[in-house]
Amino acid sequence: MINKKWDEVLKDELKKPYFKKLGIFVKNEYGKKIVYPEYKNIFNALRFTDYDEVKVVILGQDPYHGPHEAHGLSFSVEKGVKRPPSLDNIFKELKNDLGITRTNNNLTDWAKQGVFLLNSIMTVVKDTPLSHKDKGWETFTDNLIKLLNKREKPIVFILWGSYARSKKVLITNPNHYIIESPHPSPLSAHRGFFGSKPFSKTNNFLVSKGITPIKWGDIDE
Repeated sequence: MINKKWDEVLKDELKKPYFKKLGIFVKNEYGKKIVYPEYKNIFNALRFTDYDEVKVVILGQDPYHGPHEAHGLSFSVEKGVKRPPSLDNIFKELKNDLGITRTNNNLTDWAKQGVFLLNSIMTVVKDTPLSHKDKGWETFTDNLIKLLNKREKPIVFILWGSYARSKKVLITNPNHYIIESPHPSPLSAHRGFFGSKPFSKTNNFLVSKGITPIKWGDIDE
């Protein structure tokens, strides 16, 4: 369904009553409404970054709710789609932090390097933010974080904004490293997101643990 190791560690989770109920709800929503991302892309974060390969987690709240934007990776949009304001600010901070100018708005290359781009709520109705809140997704994704927290190999958890920071309580393993700041949204980026240097902090930590750092710039695939 997702990826070999994820399938293994999630084997019991996917059998739980809440997840089956969530699956029925989501299928019904896709049958009746315009829902993003495309059904086949819901689990792209798990498809592109397997459990053992996760180096970094960047946690979003729910997918973009406009046409052709969300494709299953937090903050990422399909190639050729106008860059959303939050992603624009992420790229501005990347430029300020590491001097890297990124032009590709599709972050699949980050995901393939081990950046787990997880939205806490994994689906959304067109033009209706948080429309799938409290339907079961949060239970599922909280449990993903708990499973990652159990890993011995270090992970960097990047928590932007109060919602993501509320998940800090799930990250108790001292092997891991938490980076937190205000959200990159235009409403809050100037309150401490700009200047927070998450990209250099992440790579410095990974290198200190003998882990290959992330190439944050454009990669031709």
